Amino acid sequence: MNQNIEQLIEISRYYGKDKRYVIAGGGNTSFKNEDRLWVKASGFSLGSITEEGFAVLDRSKLAIVSEKVYSTDPVVREEEIKNDLAAACLTKDRRPSVETSLHNALQARFVVHLHPTVVNGLMCSQKAASETARLFGDTAIYIPYIDPGYTLFKEVENRIQAYYAQFGKEPSVLFLQNHGIFVGADTTDEIKKIYESVVHTIKQTFDQVYPHMQTDNLECEHPVKQTFDPVYPPLEGAGGGHICNSIHEIIPAIRMMLSKDGLKTLRIRNNSLITRFAASEENFTGISQPFTPDIIVYCKSEYIYIACDHTADLLAKAEQAINAYYNKWGFMPKALLIQHIGLVVAGDHAAGCDTILDVFEDMIQIAFIAQSFGGEHPMTNEQIKFIDNWEVENYRRKISAGQSSGRVENKTIIITGAAQGFGEGIAKCLTKEGANIVVADLNEEAGKATVETLCEMAKSNRAIFVPTDVTDTESLQKMIHATIVTFGGFDVFISNAGILKAGSLEEMTPETFDLVTKVNYNAYFYCARAASQVMKLQNKYAPDNYGDIIQINSKSGLRGSKANFAYAGGKFGGIGLTQSFALELAPFRIKVNAICPGNFYEGPLWADPENGLFVQYLRAGKVPGATTIDDVQSFYMNQVPMRKGTGPEDVSKAILYLIEQTCETGQAVPVTGGQIMMS
Repeated sequence: MNQNIEQLIEISRYYGKDKRYVIAGGGNTSFKNEDRLWVKASGFSLGSITEEGFAVLDRSKLAIVSEKVYSTDPVVREEEIKNDLAAACLTKDRRPSVETSLHNALQARFVVHLHPTVVNGLMCSQKAASETARLFGDTAIYIPYIDPGYTLFKEVENRIQAYYAQFGKEPSVLFLQNHGIFVGADTTDEIKKIYESVVHTIKQTFDQVYPHMQTDNLECEHPVKQTFDPVYPPLEGAGGGHICNSIHEIIPAIRMMLSKDGLKTLRIRNNSLITRFAASEENFTGISQPFTPDIIVYCKSEYIYIACDHTADLLAKAEQAINAYYNKWGFMPKALLIQHIGLVVAGDHAAGCDTILDVFEDMIQIAFIAQSFGGEHPMTNEQIKFIDNWEVENYRRKISAGQSSGRVENKTIIITGAAQGFGEGIAKCLTKEGANIVVADLNEEAGKATVETLCEMAKSNRAIFVPTDVTDTESLQKMIHATIVTFGGFDVFISNAGILKAGSLEEMTPETFDLVTKVNYNAYFYCARAASQVMKLQNKYAPDNYGDIIQINSKSGLRGSKANFAYAGGKFGGIGLTQSFALELAPFRIKVNAICPGNFYEGPLWADPENGLFVQYLRAGKVPGATTIDDVQSFYMNQVPMRKGTGPEDVSKAILYLIEQTCETGQAVPVTGGQIMMS
């Protein structure tokens, strides 16, 4: 690889991974020689970009954009320019950044365009022009806001030429009002030094206004996020007392209000800065309009504020505000600021929520910094309208939306006992089908490892681990709280956690029997009780929605098991609970079913070569006449007409069936390869 391209990739990732400089994969970088320009292609993230993420253009053909006279009709003009950029592009499978011509206008070999929070605190302020002149003098060019595209390019080109005529060199820094900054230099080390100097200079003014905020050490911490409390999912310190502690009575309902055009994922974030702007409608006014095109692309141009001290009133106000918003715009809001709760965002998937949260919180930080420079300067209605309708931004919005696929796409599914074994296998299958997964388990080390694996498999969905003891109702409530904060609610609760302690009547102690019963029977009741409360609330606000509670039972719940009565008894009881819960919850459109798997003979419990059940049974002489592991395995396989064990994939297919249908409840579905046949 060319050394210059290696340096381009390095500096792209250097800034692209740092949320102080880039949010939502935005910004762009370039390198040029006399003949070619390498610029970040649309749809690629700076933080993870490789050589394949850069479009390569012929600079002689690119020069046409500077020389050609285009249509006066903005729509026609932008289409003509897009076609000329495509004609100059040598990598036809990659769409060059819309700001390619700006990169080409500067003769510096490297150009890095970013949207740093501190810089935009100045660029999105009322005194952006005068303060930029005061802080940077003739060392930089300040460009008042101009709609992106050709018009902006020509203005920048003219300003650069005028600057060169006056100073005999081109500027190294371009400041764009309500947009960001371009820095050009012949080495990437120079680029870094310039950015450090710019941020430090702006920060000095901020520190003079807010000296008690202690915003030093920009290299290690977010320049504003460091000032306030770190972002945290729990809502301690948000104020509002009972409102703060009752999000399970609020957020799932709002999730369904926002899911009119398709199931949404919600996410909550709060800290002292968010609380500051959520404290009153007057404070919210400072962030009620977008400051930059990125905010419009990811968060839309209008946001909802809800002020209320009581849950019932809050839900009534939320429903009224959301319906009014939908009637006005024809789509649902992306961001809501709720007094005493914080920032609530709604996305088409979990990955989208991450982006919306980061972009909107960045806007809040920008608004706060702008107080040092005369207050906020939002975009005008005309500017907003241009961005909303601009083909380039619609393309970027489409790319950021991701692709949907999977039978449980965007559903959130809680699986107890999913850190390992059968539950882990089910979690993997449902992750592939597009679900957000909550791994609720006592085993923290295994649970976190499982979540890491699930997130590597995921596309736009996500997985989290929450330490959970299913026999402890308080632990279950904390897990549900964490689920609601992270995903806004949940659609399926799979009660999978269980234990097996076999033993005859003489061997089984009362203590062991009570433990097995508490985990396999009592805990199912605890789980169903907690899950149904949230599902009832969701369905109240979504007349066509269904919820699912599914117990992973066993074939031992359908047929007695010798010397294994504690386990079998709990599973038999589980089917009784399933039928009873189903009758009670059917009016609320909550389906309750059980799945009864056979033995997973191919799994480690049975097939482990050192201590699996096949080995144990051979040593114990449990199978008459067996002299090898194969003999024992054949003995058990002969009991299964399909000649195979029941694996997580088999059970997951049954789970998907139960979720998709709306006319099965109270059922115990055998998945045993024919070993158990219902009559």
